[in-house]
Amino acid sequence: MNTYSAKAADIDKKWILIDAEGVVLGRLAAIVATRLRGKHKPGFTPHMDMGDYVVVVNAGKVQLTGRKRENKKYYWHTGYPGGIKSRTAKQILEGRHPERLLMKAVQRMLPGGPLSRKQLTHLRVYNGPEHPHAPQKPELLNVSVWNKKNTRSG
Repeated sequence: MNTYSAKAADIDKKWILIDAEGVVLGRLAAIVATRLRGKHKPGFTPHMDMGDYVVVVNAGKVQLTGRKRENKKYYWHTGYPGGIKSRTAKQILEGRHPERLLMKAVQRMLPGGPLSRKQLTHLRVYNGPEHPHAPQKPELLNVSVWNKKNTRSG
């Protein structure tokens, strides 16, 4: 019995399009992280970049459950003494770059390291419904119909 390990020639990358409108943030991030790593493929090899290219549109219309929109905080430090700053998820979603909320959620679901940083470059997130990746012919992945918990009304 031999353990299968994928070679670079065996890897087949696809382009996937996901519409994030009305989808719960954490569930969407988990699906995107799985696709970026390639864990959905039967020949998954942890040390190889086997994942697909993922394009997410309508990232600003993602939903959060419970009171996370008002209570969830994102912290960063300026580098100066006493320079800790924070923003709520609501402030980020209503700000100039609401797609960063999804980017940060996916980044934190990937393991740290050089391979994960490379896999994160295969993620393209757009605030509106338009994207410039039509020539790649991405196939639509409708995650909202997989499970009723993937969407949230209101």
